Amino acid sequence: MFRLTGKINTALFDLDGTLINTNELIISSYLHTLNHYYPGKYERKDVIPFMGPPLLETFESIDKWRAPEMMTMYRSYNIENHDKIVTIFDGVYDAIKELKQRGFKLAIVSTKLSDVVEMGLKLTKLDEFFDVVVALDHVTKAKPDPEPVLLALEKLKASPSEAIMVGDNKHDILSGKNAGTLTAGVAWTLKGKEFLQEYNPDYIFENMKDILSIPEVQLS
Repeated sequence: MFRLTGKINTALFDLDGTLINTNELIISSYLHTLNHYYPGKYERKDVIPFMGPPLLETFESIDKWRAPEMMTMYRSYNIENHDKIVTIFDGVYDAIKELKQRGFKLAIVSTKLSDVVEMGLKLTKLDEFFDVVVALDHVTKAKPDPEPVLLALEKLKASPSEAIMVGDNKHDILSGKNAGTLTAGVAWTLKGKEFLQEYNPDYIFENMKDILSIPEVQLS
């Protein structure tokens, strides 16, 4: 999609692996679930590719008929262990706080269900900065479809031409591109910076504070 360049005043963020470090929680949740159904079949390296898409999509690719019960087991373990494992990435809190102080419109765009999104935001004290959350249960089509990004923009009363979508996975980059926003990948993605670069984001951030100095950021 063609996008006009210019100043931006809106920032949309994926949550897991982008703002908060849920990597170990997600990996352990998958291993807990899959080793119950397929003992000894899955290792850490096997579940890393599952990170990013919605749970149902992943579990249906493994076993379409048992996917719902696998999701239930995953979510139960994930929620029980959430606050013990999840942390915030370096530089994130200060960067988001600064964007808010500059008058930016901010939203979370996630493929997780909203209850777990809220848990992560509250735990890391990021909830005070985000008035808009678009989660999996708010849309009919998940990232990489543009629907979640466009819904967030609608709620913020913002246009794609003044927004950037930031994430750690290809789904985030593609969803932003499909919606017509600028895009940025994060170098701390578990899948590796080189993986994200294949999808040609406008920026790769080495630290979330990098967003404060990109040319398009407009001071309030």
